[in-house]
Amino acid sequence: MDDDVLRSLCDDAYDYEGPIELVTDRRYVLRLDRGPTASFKDFAARMMARWMGYFMRVEGGELVILTATSGDTGSAVAHAFQGVPRTHLVVLFPIHEVSNRQRKQMTTLRGNVTTMAVDGKFDDCQALVKRAFADPDLSAIRLTSANSINIGRLLPQCVYFIYAYTRIADAAAAEPAVICVPSGNFGDTMGAVMAERMGLPVHRLVIATNANDEFPRFLETGTYQKISPSRVCISNAMNVGHPSNLARLIDAYGGWMDETGVLKQQPDMDRLRSDLYAISISDEQTRQTIKEAYEQHQLLLEPHGAVGWAGLMRFLAEVKEAQRYPAVSVETAHPAKFPEEIQKTIGVTPDSPPSLAGLDEKEEHYDTMSTDYEAFKTFLLKTFA
Repeated sequence: MDDDVLRSLCDDAYDYEGPIELVTDRRYVLRLDRGPTASFKDFAARMMARWMGYFMRVEGGELVILTATSGDTGSAVAHAFQGVPRTHLVVLFPIHEVSNRQRKQMTTLRGNVTTMAVDGKFDDCQALVKRAFADPDLSAIRLTSANSINIGRLLPQCVYFIYAYTRIADAAAAEPAVICVPSGNFGDTMGAVMAERMGLPVHRLVIATNANDEFPRFLETGTYQKISPSRVCISNAMNVGHPSNLARLIDAYGGWMDETGVLKQQPDMDRLRSDLYAISISDEQTRQTIKEAYEQHQLLLEPHGAVGWAGLMRFLAEVKEAQRYPAVSVETAHPAKFPEEIQKTIGVTPDSPPSLAGLDEKEEHYDTMSTDYEAFKTFLLKTFA
């Protein structure tokens, strides 16, 4: 791929103008909720779709992209791949654990996009996708993923943190920054870790989870136990009981975790604890943070961004030495995706961005299925083989 082609693919991802929002005293929010589907995954998903579309034009054939979503991935990926020649997208989502607007962003699309509501958890959807990749009976179908299990999704996400750093810190002095990432499947976390390994000056990476606290407990005890079934929280896109990217994180620190979550080799726990700070934020704390951020700073957050902001504030309160550094927390979705929760918490109905305009009136189209793998396999063979 020559430089001109690469540049055109990157430019077509989308023009990002999301602000770094100063909240108070060098404490910022990186608003990654301003893209085509009001999700932090838009930039990476659209870049990935254009890369795949380019290579399919060059190589020929058809590509089937399987994607599990707990909320925002499905809509971002569906909009990114819609209409991309030689690609077919299948999105699996837990029927009871996405917001109405998150669901409609996926299910109102047609063409090369198929959405399937699974009567289960996000972890069940993810397990179906991973099992399909390993099934030799599906070898006739060219399968790939647009989840963060695909490194092609993670590489563009490194850019988020470099972009933020260049706007909040003194890069000439290599001033380190504190970065907080609300985390579910740990894709954005790995993007931040990869950016740091590339040379981004990071004082500490704060990992904020909801009540699915398998990683904070691991960092504290050194013992990993996945949560099954995952706990239902208002920050629904983070309802993940065993993050698929955790194996990557463990590997980055010299350990080895297998696909099922069994730790075969312990990572360097001292270094992990030195680089990362992990904290679990309850739904009660999440709502309180939404309320306080709005009342004290006129900062409108949705549940996922509130988990991140609460985690950052807790870290800075506990680790006094970090208070002298600039700090940024990531806002991952637009508050208008969660109007009921925002209205209930602070009495305000968020204005909808253009990307959500008219969404509630659009007709939905989706299939329903159980967590039975054989039924999913039959669907894939019948549709794509």
